[in-house]
Amino acid sequence: MSAKAISEQTGKEFLYKHICTSAAVQNRFRYANVTSETDWDHLTQDHPWLLTERLVVKPDQLIKCRGKLGLVGVDLDLVGVQEWLKPRLMRETTVAKAKGILKNFLIEPFVAHTQEEEFYICIYAAREGDHVLFHHEGGVDVGDVDAKAQRLLVGVDDKLSEDSVKEQLFMHVPDDKKEVLVSFVVGLFNLYEDLYFTYLEINPLVVNQDGVFVLDMAAKIDATADYICKAKWGDVEFPPPFGREAYPEEAYIADLDAKSGASLKLTILNPLGRIWTMVAGGGASVVYSDTICDLGGVDELANYGEYSGAPSEQQTYDYAKTILSLMTREKHHEGKVLIIGGSIANFTNVAATFKGIVRAIKDYQGPLKENGVTIFVRRGGPNYQEGLRVMGEVGKTTGIPIYVFGTETHMTAIVGMALGHQPIPNQPPVAAHTANFLLNSSTNAATPASTRTASFSEPRAANDATSAKKPKAGIPAAKPTMLFSRNTKAIMWGMQTRAVQGMLDFDYVCSRDEPSVAAMVYPFTGDHKQKFYWGHKEILIPVYKNMADAMKKHPEVDVLISFASLRSAFDSTMETMQYSQIHTIAIIAEGIPEAQTRKLIKRADENGVTIIGPATVGGIKPGCFKIGNTGGMLDNILASNLYRPGSVAYVSRSGGMSNELNNIVSHTTDGVYEGVAIGGDRYPGSTFMDHVLRYQDTPEVKMIVMLGEIGGTEEYKICQGIKDGRITKPVVCWCIGTCATMFSSEVQFGHAGACANQDFETAVAKNQALREAGAFVPKSFDELGDVIRTVYDELVANGTIVPAQEVPPPTVPMDYSWARELGLIRKPASFMTSICDERGQELIYAGMPITEVFKEEMGLGGVLGLLWFQRRLPRYACQFIEMCLMVTADHGPAVSGAHNTIVCARAGKDLISSLTSGLLTIGDRFGGALDAAAKQFSKAFDSGMLPMEFVNKMKKDGKLIMGIGHRVKSINNPDMRVQILKDFVKGHFPASPMLDYALDVEKITTSKKPNLILNVDGFIGVAFVDLLRMCGGFTRDEADEFVEIGALNGIFVLGRSMGFIGHYLDQKRLKQGLYRHPWDDISYVLPEHMSM
Repeated sequence: MSAKAISEQTGKEFLYKHICTSAAVQNRFRYANVTSETDWDHLTQDHPWLLTERLVVKPDQLIKCRGKLGLVGVDLDLVGVQEWLKPRLMRETTVAKAKGILKNFLIEPFVAHTQEEEFYICIYAAREGDHVLFHHEGGVDVGDVDAKAQRLLVGVDDKLSEDSVKEQLFMHVPDDKKEVLVSFVVGLFNLYEDLYFTYLEINPLVVNQDGVFVLDMAAKIDATADYICKAKWGDVEFPPPFGREAYPEEAYIADLDAKSGASLKLTILNPLGRIWTMVAGGGASVVYSDTICDLGGVDELANYGEYSGAPSEQQTYDYAKTILSLMTREKHHEGKVLIIGGSIANFTNVAATFKGIVRAIKDYQGPLKENGVTIFVRRGGPNYQEGLRVMGEVGKTTGIPIYVFGTETHMTAIVGMALGHQPIPNQPPVAAHTANFLLNSSTNAATPASTRTASFSEPRAANDATSAKKPKAGIPAAKPTMLFSRNTKAIMWGMQTRAVQGMLDFDYVCSRDEPSVAAMVYPFTGDHKQKFYWGHKEILIPVYKNMADAMKKHPEVDVLISFASLRSAFDSTMETMQYSQIHTIAIIAEGIPEAQTRKLIKRADENGVTIIGPATVGGIKPGCFKIGNTGGMLDNILASNLYRPGSVAYVSRSGGMSNELNNIVSHTTDGVYEGVAIGGDRYPGSTFMDHVLRYQDTPEVKMIVMLGEIGGTEEYKICQGIKDGRITKPVVCWCIGTCATMFSSEVQFGHAGACANQDFETAVAKNQALREAGAFVPKSFDELGDVIRTVYDELVANGTIVPAQEVPPPTVPMDYSWARELGLIRKPASFMTSICDERGQELIYAGMPITEVFKEEMGLGGVLGLLWFQRRLPRYACQFIEMCLMVTADHGPAVSGAHNTIVCARAGKDLISSLTSGLLTIGDRFGGALDAAAKQFSKAFDSGMLPMEFVNKMKKDGKLIMGIGHRVKSINNPDMRVQILKDFVKGHFPASPMLDYALDVEKITTSKKPNLILNVDGFIGVAFVDLLRMCGGFTRDEADEFVEIGALNGIFVLGRSMGFIGHYLDQKRLKQGLYRHPWDDISYVLPEHMSM
């Protein structure tokens, strides 16, 4: 939702902080909030004026007409306020149809004034601009302001001037108040624009000799503008409508939604209800609610919500477990039903989202069975067959009754089954598998010949789209009737490779001569080529860093498909409209602020550009062109006959429901000629009427279908068009959202524009008006397909439509990745890994989720144990590993590794190069003694040699004992690093036979020479062998294998890397120049004949 109501306190805070006016605004920030938890002593300390002034108290819970309802206490002292609150605070009251608890009150100073000092002002947004309503008589009895008030429209991008305010609004304002009021109204309008208000009403506004007083205020702001207004808004709380409680679960889902690119919505209507829904899609969620209410379930409907936009498995799991948790808290004597429904998805992988739901069902299987829950599932879209299979399987394994249906079943048929109005089929028909549509049995890789006349009588030209004529200055350009043809070329804004490939596959199956995507624009990479498939062949599509290059090099393009984010969509679209070659722009992003959308609409109207969206999946013209992910994957394209044109054109708001319309139309008529989803925002770039008139003027379109919805008034233009005779073709209409009039409190549906502000904006009123105007309107969405079939059959019967002969479409090879997703093929992996898995929602180390690693406080030693040894090592082992890393971290700048690192750093090399230079010196002579010492001592110990025999054998063989000897340290000057480690091992290891053996060897070697001690490398090597053999986590063979493959040297490499990096940073910090070794430290020994 975009326009959200804010509390009166929040609205006044915004006004007092940010209004810029010469008028003296009084009582700034003088308000106090009261709840059941208020400490009155603290409140009066914070607001001392409460003790000295006369006061007003009223609930601040989005309640209209508080004065007429007796919910305002006026001219009271503080004791009077407290007495007034006693019978009201935390008491239930009824406002219209809504029952709610009064729990939040606002206290303000009482302003004594006369009726003549009261005024009314309201500013609200509309498609064409912002309306300013002003009436010189404000207050409780202001009456019908729409009829009485003076009105001024401020066009999009225009400014409100003081002169226009005086001339058009202040005809009845006393002269002595005009200047103050003018300054305030202009300042208020500027505030309204700057802070992205969509509605702002003050009644009454009091103006007297002391200044301006804002007494009562109601406001809504555009919540999608948060990223623009965050600095001014701060953290805004949006209170629920009166009569509906704010539940923590709603806040949890709202938080998930804010952190996700998907859409997740939840409104709890009746937590004790027995009918719960989990519906995919903003439009579909409304249709399911409508059907439940139509079938008498309004009092038992527990929630409204939707998930859409390809949420991940984890996000779907979190959403599903929230609903399952809520519905299993209280038992119902009739048991409960869960309706998991949805339209046919365009791009969401149904199986992936269902995996999340299945996980949640398994987690809650006990409570679900205890509560007698029955689950009904209906879904379609990419990989839906696999999704339905796993959903059916979980029903069998858990014992929960789960009934699953696919696209062969009408979308809302499961509602009638769930509510007992129709029987549940024993064996629903099984739809063909995705693979049956796509695998090509032909060996011909060439582009297939046309299977059917693509668009009946469309002429073939270089660019078939009807061009808009260039307008004269100041006159809006005419928009083309035909947006797409078989030769339409588009530019894709955004690196949406899946959407592009889907468009190319559609082009191929429609027998287009060339791909419809000419180029892509992606500012975050340099110019390059991207590889795609055209049938069996691979082709390259250019990707440009900026729009100008793409437009210059592809003058044939006249469509832009924008996958820009909500933050960049406005700027990129405005830039696109600088190029006259572009006639159509599809904006996919949801959540663009309404003020920005209105500016886009204004510019588009001036330039003769048709905008589809924002918040849309796009549109499709079978046999010609499709926008992005519209129509879903090829299985749905072919199942709904979208590869060739039919005779029916449709327009809807919802993208998901547009795909459902494709399905309905294909099963009841000869198919779709063109379909457009204009988008769910309050101000779509193009309207129902824009597209219906295009269809009216297109000879190949014989009938029109429109799926409207609650909110706005665009459907009434269709009524007028039918009455005036401008629309003569049969129009089948249905407006979704009929359930809204049955709810006791306001519910914001999934689409931003799906909210009725007036009675005539309700779906019920619109359906009635359309029916009276002469449109074909079913009794419910369930009957929509039947009405479409009836109208179509009549057109066939009278000869208006002559169905064409069906010809099988060409087949398209399936992508490898999708075939593997469907389980149709298998392939040996290129390599294997057993230590880490990053594919899921959480990183896993050797089977342990990263959250558990931190929860268990395993530390670096524990992580190393998981990744190196695939074991959860004992705590003392983890500590020993960390100690080894600490003592091996550095040994000064003179050793070879540090020296190399320093020389590289001073030569201007980067960190990685310098570190690598140091690491390459590690071997038998430097640092590599860990592995060698472990192997030598282990071999001697395991063979039963006495320490003296081992020393004598090594001497006889002329070999050094690795890990014995130190350049500086000796038996008389011991290495404290070794001493620290020795103390720890003796105090914590269960046994240390290898270390004891090495210490016996040390006694022999130091008796010959005091510096032949067991050095730190040797100590770590033998102690690590003890750790592996004695900790209980490894077999003897496993322990020996880790020594053999060089694991112990890894300790030195990892530890010493810290020191090498330290030396690199030190040299950079000291700004040391290029190192050159001094001559006097080099002995030049040349052959004598050369030196002579």
